[in-house]
Amino acid sequence: MSIPSLNIDIVPTFKVDVRTTENRGFTPDEVAERCADKIISISETADPVIRDQARAFKKHLEKVVAFYMREAIRSDRTTVYNALCDAGHKDLAELIRRI
Repeated sequence: MSIPSLNIDIVPTFKVDVRTTENRGFTPDEVAERCADKIISISETADPVIRDQARAFKKHLEKVVAFYMREAIRSDRTTVYNALCDAGHKDLAELIRRI
């Protein structure tokens, strides 16, 4: 009994995506979009129903990631605020809290 063989030529492809900002960092929404782009890849040749569903899921994922990023930012600011207060820098801590 002969086992059939399957030959597949795999051509590696690399995509470089560069995004920049001017005089600011990236917003949680911008980072969430980049995150979703890395997690979900949608083929243009996919079945239209599946492609539309995947795009809708990707948009939902962006919103969820952005929400939790904002939560993490608030939490980190609380940590920095408390560290500055503990170090005797109440005025600086208050400035950080207002951001």
